[in-house]
Amino acid sequence: MRAVVCHHAALSVADLPEPTPGPGQVRLEVVRCGICGSDLHARTGVDAWADMAQHIGYDRFARSDQEVVFGHEFSGAVAEYGPGCRKEVPTGAPVVALPLLRGPRGIDPTGLSVEAPGAYAEQLLVQESLMLPVPNGLPADVAALTEPMAVAWHAVRRGDVGKRQVAIVIGCGPVGLGVILCLKARGVKTVVAADFSPGRRALARTCGADVVVDPGEASPYGVADADHLTDAAAAFELAVSTREKLGRLPVGWWHAWRLGEALGAGPKHPVVFECVGVPGVIEGIIDGAPLFSRVVVVGVCVGPDRFTPAMAINKEIDLRFVLGYTPLEFRDTLHLLAEGKIDPRPLVTGTVGLDGVGAAFAALGDPEAHAKILIDPRSAATAPTR
Repeated sequence: MRAVVCHHAALSVADLPEPTPGPGQVRLEVVRCGICGSDLHARTGVDAWADMAQHIGYDRFARSDQEVVFGHEFSGAVAEYGPGCRKEVPTGAPVVALPLLRGPRGIDPTGLSVEAPGAYAEQLLVQESLMLPVPNGLPADVAALTEPMAVAWHAVRRGDVGKRQVAIVIGCGPVGLGVILCLKARGVKTVVAADFSPGRRALARTCGADVVVDPGEASPYGVADADHLTDAAAAFELAVSTREKLGRLPVGWWHAWRLGEALGAGPKHPVVFECVGVPGVIEGIIDGAPLFSRVVVVGVCVGPDRFTPAMAINKEIDLRFVLGYTPLEFRDTLHLLAEGKIDPRPLVTGTVGLDGVGAAFAALGDPEAHAKILIDPRSAATAPTR
């Protein structure tokens, strides 16, 4: 079979043996595969990722001196079952799968380990237990976006955003756009999006952002009509005045205070999603966000970063980090796509064949030109076409 191989940061098309499914595995014919931002970073920075993975106990992450087949955002068709499979999905049926594969040495991330080659190829192996049939005739190009949308869905769930809270999305690349789509699918009424790129701001509007900001011209934290605390003096006044008002009640003020906490009362605050992954962005958010903000870090910054803990402490910033999704979130995302509650089609700005992957990587360097490029292994396109 034909596949795109990355070796010492060079991408090339190679003929590889057709994969043979082992116990509990399924061979798929790849129909579409998305090019993820993590693939772009892994091309030149995979060794740093491998070092981090080894530090937390996983030593089979891809290395630059290995021949790696990327691709973890995919849709396909069932081609062959391995031994011991239940075979509940008919051969030829459209499917998606979580990108994890159990092999002789353990479980490996698909497309990020030589033990589990990815979907920049005509075929790949998936775990039957992690495979899901595509419902409602969902097109293959949309089904392939289940994985990145599941990342966004997990981030929004971790953000625990109330429908009347303000959500602020910093960075409107594919990750940020996915977060916007999922916030609107969750019923969040006010979504603010910020990006320096005019093209990405336009996509943010298309994806449902209510307010779109060029951070070079305005702060994203003050554009929504919300009663957020922006300075310490206001926080001090709120604490004292609340205590005084509760003291006028015929019951102990502490009982009323506890009841208010139990009911969720407290200072209004936004939920900020960091979707850039560049050093300095977290520091900028902590510095600019209102007091008591919840910050969800979705962007992947591989290199070291720094921020001032005392500033986060003084503002009592709630800082959360997210990774991936659960199998349930992946399944729920697929059905949200199939039911039309999340429509990621505006993100898809081009399609290439295997021979065009190198050109696609180059094209994705221009945020005004492209957001998400899909690979069609049977296409002859050598440059992204819409």
